[in-house]
Amino acid sequence: MPRPTPGATPEVLAPVRRLPGRLTAPDPGWSVTADVVVIGSGIAGLTAALRLKEELGPEGGKVLVVTKDRLAAGSTRWAQGGIAAALGPEDTPAEHELDTLVAGAGACDPEAVRALVTEGPAAVHELIALGAQFDRDPAGELSLTREGGHHRDRIAHAGGDATGAEIQRALIEAVGRAPEIEIIKRALALDLLLDGPAGEGGAVTGVTLHVMGEGQRDGVGMVRCRAVVLASGGMGQIFSQTTNPVVSTGDGMALALRAGATLRDLEFVQFHPTVMWLGADSVGQQPLISEAVRGEGAFLVDALPEEGGDRFMQGQHELADLAPRDVVAKAIMRRMMETDRPHMWLDARHFGEEKWQRRFPTILATCRSHGVDPVTELIPVAPACHYASGGVRTDLWGRTDVPGLYATGEVACSGVHGANRLASNSLLEGLVFSRRIAAVLPGELRPWSEPAADARTAGLVPGAVRRGLQDAMTTRVGVLRNAEGLAGVTDYLDGLAATPADLVDLDAWETTNLLTISSAVADAATAREETRGSHWREDFPERDDADWSGHLDVSMRDGETTCVFSPAPPSDGEVHA
Repeated sequence: MPRPTPGATPEVLAPVRRLPGRLTAPDPGWSVTADVVVIGSGIAGLTAALRLKEELGPEGGKVLVVTKDRLAAGSTRWAQGGIAAALGPEDTPAEHELDTLVAGAGACDPEAVRALVTEGPAAVHELIALGAQFDRDPAGELSLTREGGHHRDRIAHAGGDATGAEIQRALIEAVGRAPEIEIIKRALALDLLLDGPAGEGGAVTGVTLHVMGEGQRDGVGMVRCRAVVLASGGMGQIFSQTTNPVVSTGDGMALALRAGATLRDLEFVQFHPTVMWLGADSVGQQPLISEAVRGEGAFLVDALPEEGGDRFMQGQHELADLAPRDVVAKAIMRRMMETDRPHMWLDARHFGEEKWQRRFPTILATCRSHGVDPVTELIPVAPACHYASGGVRTDLWGRTDVPGLYATGEVACSGVHGANRLASNSLLEGLVFSRRIAAVLPGELRPWSEPAADARTAGLVPGAVRRGLQDAMTTRVGVLRNAEGLAGVTDYLDGLAATPADLVDLDAWETTNLLTISSAVADAATAREETRGSHWREDFPERDDADWSGHLDVSMRDGETTCVFSPAPPSDGEVHA
């Protein structure tokens, strides 16, 4: 149906959902204070904490980091390929910008993309100065490679395929050299404390936490603060098969939504095209086969060598096997359906043992641990949930709709990814926008204020419904979507929302967050009646700029959600035309 033109009043598209307005939880049994609380300990969270410490100065305020598990348990350490930036002598931010806009399929914020690519090189060099050791060529220069959607070698990597682990190590060591940054580990952030009604100008005054085994801070407590920086990562665990770690249950997005923040572009869930296929019954975190493997010359085939497998990406895109991720994922799914196979294959046998050991030692060990030797065998691969391009809507400085709440990294929607994230832009986004938050937040710190009585309706669903929720989302809101499947999953999720929990525990809190975000993703995917980037509607197979150029924004008021379409011109106008 026709959408409003840019500048018109946004149109409510999805029916109202009834979800918990806040999580059912015991009253806080302990309390601490900090000027700024950073929720998350990946590249975005630790960068924000370190930069805020510097910007605030020794007398400017206390920074406290809250992490759901240990400091290294999030998504950053799993990043294999690297970090993208215009670091090569022949590369430019303008070229990086163009590749990002093309990959984003018209849904990027051009100003955010420009900030990312222009500030990116300095941010990477700052990371190196902090202690991150990237791979170098024989001349001592950064060793740069290429991934899908990039027209230049601009991916800096470390340890071959252990970039995220090296970045995480360097950041943790830097935080260790800053004892004034307090850390609370094994803590789930439950809900924000506000000085007024959620969604009606209520500002951050603190956050409630559940800490598991921290002595006097065991159980539910609260941190009183003047600002919160949300860097809690993604929500990949809404699907039964994902590359995300078990901690990625969408807690930050759900917390922000309940507090009155807007979630934008949630339908654009990126499915990584080459995730190792472990069998139809495999669930949970799946092994990622980095795009950098194809960047080094591996290619996709639709059958084993003895069966005469074809390189089916040839002719699909000018970059063939290195096309943007949405193109490759769709091509794999189409060929899987055409051949009635559960997966395709990745052929990198020509690398040989030495290159595998030097360039991709982690992936080599992972494949062998699952019974496949990529030196002599093809790797079975299929798309799986990888990254949330959408999230908590922010401006160019990480501000959200909630006064005192900032967001950065995968939990945020800064506008740089659009409908399909360009490979290796995620680590860069965490660096650049955390630095931007630290540049403005100290000057925007609000006075201390008291939390208002929380009138939001508390609720919780049982942890036992998690597996059914994940299976339903994978089947009906996965790579392929259509109206019938989406209608079925929204009815199913509504039924789960009406199922009260018997126990108040970690499993129920996480599952309620998963349900909250799953409902928002399903509503946005139902509303967008076109195919764009990583959102693939079988019943609306074409991109439709005339009716669907813009963003879908989900908001909540005491558990009632609405989905609104906000028109915007396509960011890749001339490129797409």
